[in-house]
Amino acid sequence: MNYFAGKYDVAVIGAGHAGIEAALAAARLGCKTAIFTINMDAVGNCPCNPSIGGTAKGHLVREIDALGGEMGKTADECMLQSRMLNRGKGPAVHSLRAQIDRRKYSDIMKHKLELQENLELRQAEITDIKKIECGYELTTRMLAVFECKAVIIATGTYLGGKIFVGEISYESGPDGIFPATFLGKSLKKLGLPLRRFKTGTPARVLKSSIDFNDLEVQKGDEPPQPFSYETEQLLENKVDCHISWTNEKTKQIILDNIHRSPLYAGKIEGVGPRYCPSFEDKIMRFKDKPRHQLFIEPCGIDTEEMYMQGMSSSLPEEVQLKFYQTIKGLEKCVIMRPAYAIEYDCVDPLAMKATLEFKDFDGLYGAGQFNGSSGYEEAAAQGLVAGINAALKILGRHQIIFDRANSYIGTLIDDLVTKGANEPYRMMTSRSEYRLVLRQDNADERLTPIGYEIGLISDQRYEKFIEKQKLKKMEIMRLKKTVISPSDKVNDLLVSRETSKITTGTRLIELLKRPQLNYDILKDIDTDRPELDPNIFEQVEIEIKYEGYIQKQLKQVEQMQKLENKLLPADFDYKKINGLRLEAQEKLNRIKPLNIGQASRISGVSPADISVLLIWLAQNKQR
Repeated sequence: MNYFAGKYDVAVIGAGHAGIEAALAAARLGCKTAIFTINMDAVGNCPCNPSIGGTAKGHLVREIDALGGEMGKTADECMLQSRMLNRGKGPAVHSLRAQIDRRKYSDIMKHKLELQENLELRQAEITDIKKIECGYELTTRMLAVFECKAVIIATGTYLGGKIFVGEISYESGPDGIFPATFLGKSLKKLGLPLRRFKTGTPARVLKSSIDFNDLEVQKGDEPPQPFSYETEQLLENKVDCHISWTNEKTKQIILDNIHRSPLYAGKIEGVGPRYCPSFEDKIMRFKDKPRHQLFIEPCGIDTEEMYMQGMSSSLPEEVQLKFYQTIKGLEKCVIMRPAYAIEYDCVDPLAMKATLEFKDFDGLYGAGQFNGSSGYEEAAAQGLVAGINAALKILGRHQIIFDRANSYIGTLIDDLVTKGANEPYRMMTSRSEYRLVLRQDNADERLTPIGYEIGLISDQRYEKFIEKQKLKKMEIMRLKKTVISPSDKVNDLLVSRETSKITTGTRLIELLKRPQLNYDILKDIDTDRPELDPNIFEQVEIEIKYEGYIQKQLKQVEQMQKLENKLLPADFDYKKINGLRLEAQEKLNRIKPLNIGQASRISGVSPADISVLLIWLAQNKQR
């Protein structure tokens, strides 16, 4: 018999990276919140790589932190090694990546949920969701019934999860935890458009069985940079990573056994991630490549498990061992956990608004891999937005939409809700047309005022942010006013850096603009330099060196925002507009874009269709 177990403002289904940020945001904004997980020991689990950040993903973590989210702080608390990627390229693509202690990360996140005011962490499998007059009714497998005003679905890869290893397949979530076997049927009955996606993970290998002697060592940056703007303690690199390479023997074993891969045998229905393929998929796609890179990464301080980055597979366990043992350093390796593929249910994100609320289901939100994305960071970003908007809706405040001009978070969500996801969506710097102004170093400048307005940034933190902006402006003014006089010392320095001498007094800002020079190089002749946070110097230098490009991009943003300000009716039949192509009518009616800008990014809506919409808007402006 069912029994009534309680009422909440917000209920979050799933306690992975999306669910955690959603629940914390809702609770911190004053809503009575519950977060449900199938297994409390899997809260904040990292079932794939033991790292946070990476190219474009590091931007997302910085943005989450700038808004008041938790991922960056926790990553700093359990950081093992930190590296800034793409330093050889421009600042737009610099991205922080940290190896983390995955068990410690999970423990810290679980404890933060337990300590959070207005939040209850509960172990329960939600099996049914029903729409009721005051919101939604959730039923657990133990027949407990909860009423809530808003629901956020953040089921990750658990929803209808199925594991594949060679010819073996069975129902399971990641890491051998029970899957959510009943909820999917309930969501289909409710009317959500579900589909099947697939992802995978490499094997974990016993550290003592690896020969590190001839492997390339990959050390962390010194000093390590934190993700969070609130992290003040000095971080320490505690481990090294290593690099090895596959070879022709590895390749031949894959080719000889490709018929045993469930992906190539037709057993897997789900669509996999194009940008993170399995190793056998790499071999089949790039048969001309003689070798592939492998990163050997520790999973934690108190474990001997080593993660084989780049070697995801769903081949049989004995085949995995064979091809791993062809690789330098792994000749005698012992596999502790075999690689596997996992297939799961997710939703078509075209059914959602930019707030991550479903168009046809008031108060129902989705976040993370349930929305068709991949990756911890993409999940956390969506969870934060869903949690904020669910709380704002309940509190009677306007929900917030992040746009492409102010964040990677806005780009991520806009891509999902306007273009959909035909495969697991992964954030990349190339997806943003404004990446020079959406750098990871200035995430606080772009988003902390928004986080403060929402209510997730404390007064104390906001005051520190304001002070940082003040110091930054003062430093730019100092550079403009400071004149460096020509001298032997100055010109010897300039010549040593292969840049021209100065013959008259030159403002420091002009020297800093030179590509051969930077703050560090100029320190000996910049005698009045104040003691400031290195991040301030970094931001100032980037803005000075790339001033022309940044101004050009800001003009592009301004043009885009003019289109974003041309609002479209929320509930309108676009078949009534003469001149729109049939495909455009169908896409516009399905997606219901908020404005002309969003409409212009829908696949199947052409520039000619946008012109028709603009004419129609002008004619019907008053109405």
